[in-house]
Amino acid sequence: KFRMPTADNLVPIRLDIEIDGHRFKDAFTWNPSDPDSEVVVFAKRTVKDLKLPPAFITQIAQSIQSQLAEFRSFEGQDMQTGEKIVPIKLDLRVNHTLIKDQFLWDLNNFESDPEEFARTFCKDLGVEDPEVGPAIAVAIREQLYEIAIQSVTSARETRISKKGRRGAEHIPASKASGTALDLMKLFGNKSSIIRKRREWDVYEPIVDILSNEEVDVLEAREDRNAR
Repeated sequence: KFRMPTADNLVPIRLDIEIDGHRFKDAFTWNPSDPDSEVVVFAKRTVKDLKLPPAFITQIAQSIQSQLAEFRSFEGQDMQTGEKIVPIKLDLRVNHTLIKDQFLWDLNNFESDPEEFARTFCKDLGVEDPEVGPAIAVAIREQLYEIAIQSVTSARETRISKKGRRGAEHIPASKASGTALDLMKLFGNKSSIIRKRREWDVYEPIVDILSNEEVDVLEAREDRNAR
């Protein structure tokens, strides 16, 4: 049944709200089993701590509740099973730190922990900003969430195809179920966990510390894209 392919079944939440010239952006995880009353408590506390206009309380609460409702709409539905190793890509900026990396993730490992992975990543690469680790974990969870939704869609398509077909017919492969084929292209038929030398730079994590001027340029570009 549908759930995040991690040890903790947490929902990635992303907020981007602008009211009367004030803009609030944040990303975090939420336990879908928590009572909905906690959402309003969180919204009020956030607005108070950040000294935002009171109008943000309703907007923050509604955005979180709508994202939780979407997540819960998939609960109880079948997911497509089978061996799935998927590529995860990181390309994010947190304050002055720019992170780029890609790696493989086992969807069948329900003991995996994106937060622990992010902490180890930051420790190994000497990332000092404490906001980078949580941002990496959320980015991983967002991609896993999308893949989990695709697995539900694939299971539904397979079920419909089995009901409507007579004899063996081709079942269209979704983005999630096509991952094995993508990996065959990536690693070749004789797959190996040892990366070829020419691929080292592709999979090497990149951590850059940006200057104030570079941050200003990126923020201006992000604002234009948002508009």
